[in-house]
Amino acid sequence: MEVIKDACENWGFFELVNHGISHEQMDAVERLTKGHYRKCMEQRFKELVAAKALEGVQTEIKDMDWESTFFLRHLPVSNVSDFPDLDDEYKKVMKDFALKLEKLAEELLDLLCENLGLEKGYLKKAFHGSKGPNFGTKVSNYPPCPKPDLIKGLRAHTDAGGIILLFQDDTVSGLQLLKDGQWVDVPPMRHSIVVNLGDQLEVITNGKYKSVLHRVVAQTDGNRMSIASFYNPGNDAVIYPAPALLEKEAEKDQVYPKFVFDDYMKLYAGLKFQAKEPRFEAMKNVEASVNMGPIATA
Repeated sequence: MEVIKDACENWGFFELVNHGISHEQMDAVERLTKGHYRKCMEQRFKELVAAKALEGVQTEIKDMDWESTFFLRHLPVSNVSDFPDLDDEYKKVMKDFALKLEKLAEELLDLLCENLGLEKGYLKKAFHGSKGPNFGTKVSNYPPCPKPDLIKGLRAHTDAGGIILLFQDDTVSGLQLLKDGQWVDVPPMRHSIVVNLGDQLEVITNGKYKSVLHRVVAQTDGNRMSIASFYNPGNDAVIYPAPALLEKEAEKDQVYPKFVFDDYMKLYAGLKFQAKEPRFEAMKNVEASVNMGPIATA
């Protein structure tokens, strides 16, 4: 618990082993993800790169990422069955993997509650809204890049949502986080789950926990797989600093706004690769003009 506390307060990231998801299942997810990329996405990515004239690029590109992605939604309603190019085995494995990750995310949220001195289940309830949390997976591949100094695999950003569980490639690195002004590698570790905190947990903890800037550096060789699952508040969940934490820190003012999660996401969509502080400020301005009552939770 001490290690998790330190990670949440000072790093915003930690790497988890003994998480209860079998190595066999993770190996199957990796095998099928890499197979699907080769079969369905590799050629598409090459054509995109050619179409965007990125191969012979001479100057730094700041408005694009060197990544090939698709997004699966699990909650409140799954769309995994809707993807025509995912074969049945892959769909089944991903659905089962998502169930395990959802359970793990909720266990972790309760550990955070314990460390914060919040009642068990507080964070899960805060995320619930009227239809339960949003939970989805971004499946990414970062192919070899001829000019990694001129384009990022994924530009620096903080994650907008709640708690993020990442199953990353254990041979090709690239993920980095910003710590004390320095970019630090998040080393690939076989069968581990990398956990990081999103903007919503920073708000709910009134800044005690921080979402941290991170990025993916493109590599010249190897294709890096990244499967990031986002356990986020429901669209209509109202997010605000936990009153129990504000009471404990009576000398510290509430510095974070109160807002509806969906409003934050609409703002984030256009400002993902910019600093988070202006996003929080913008939400404060919205809060000032709208008096929100609590939304009933089921």
